[in-house]
Amino acid sequence: MATDTHSGGSERANFTLLVVDDNEHNRFALKTLIGKYLQVQVLEASSGMEALEIALQAPGIDLIILDVQMPEMDGFQTASMLKIRKKTRNIPIIFLTAAYKTPEFQQRGYEVGGVDYLLKPIDDNQLINKISTYIRLIEQERNMNRLLEEQVRQRTAELARANEYLSNLISYMGEALIVLDPKGIVQQVNPAACRMLDYPEAELLGRSVGDIFQEEDEEKAGAFMGTWLEALIRSGVIPNIEASFIRRDGTRVPVLFSRSAMHDTQGAIRAIICIAKDMSEYKRLQEALSAERS
Repeated sequence: MATDTHSGGSERANFTLLVVDDNEHNRFALKTLIGKYLQVQVLEASSGMEALEIALQAPGIDLIILDVQMPEMDGFQTASMLKIRKKTRNIPIIFLTAAYKTPEFQQRGYEVGGVDYLLKPIDDNQLINKISTYIRLIEQERNMNRLLEEQVRQRTAELARANEYLSNLISYMGEALIVLDPKGIVQQVNPAACRMLDYPEAELLGRSVGDIFQEEDEEKAGAFMGTWLEALIRSGVIPNIEASFIRRDGTRVPVLFSRSAMHDTQGAIRAIICIAKDMSEYKRLQEALSAERS
C-alpha cells in the first residue's frame, strides 16, 4: 500500500519512505505525522516479509522506519535480510520500539545495520528531525551524484572529441605513421603508411619492421632493432634518419625517418612510434639538378 503525504512546510518531493509495523494504528499515526511536516511518498508494510517484498520491488526507497517487535520476522531479522541484498543494503533504517529498550538491544539494532534506534512513545519533533536529517543527507548525495555524472559526461565527451580529432589527424596526415611493439612488430598504421607501402592495413599489422624497412647504412641494417632500442632508451627520440621503405612489390621508397619511444609507468619502452616522409620527389629533384650541373 502506498500513499502520498503532503504539507505546506518543507518541500521534499521525490523521496520515498517505507513504514514497517504490524500494528495498523501505529502505521496510520506515523503516516499522519510524516504527512504533516514532509512532502514524501509513504509506503506501508504490515510485516517483515512484506517489507522485503516492497523494498525489492519498489523503484527506490530512501528510508525505512522499522518496528522491532513484530510476529514471525522481527525488526532485527528484517534488517538483516535487507542488508544482505544488493538493492536494499544501503537503505538507512530507523528502528522504533516500545519493548526492546535496553542498551543490549540498541547495540544489536546498530549491528544489524540500523542508523538510529528510537524508543516509544515517540517524540514527534525528534522523529521528524531525524527523518529530515536523513532526507537532507540523501538529497546532498543525489546532488553530488548528479554533479559527478555531469562531470563524467562532460569528460567523456571531451575525450571522445579528442579521440576523434587525434584519429582524424592520424588518418589525414601526409606522413606515414607506424607503431611498433618493443620487438619491432607492427601494431598500428595510418592510411598514408598503407599507400606508401602498397599494403592493406590487415597485411601490415603483425609484420616485423624488418619486412618493410631498410636502413641506408648496411652495418645498422643488420641489427637495427637493437640499435634503435639502445638509442631510444638513451635519448627517447631518433630524428631524421635516411632510410627506405620496402614496398609490397619489393621496390624501395626513400624516406626521412624519425622514431620516438612511449614508456610505461616503470620507464620501460611500451611502443615505438615511427613517422616517415616520402622523399622520392626530393630525390628526383636532386638527381635532376645534379644532371643539369654535369
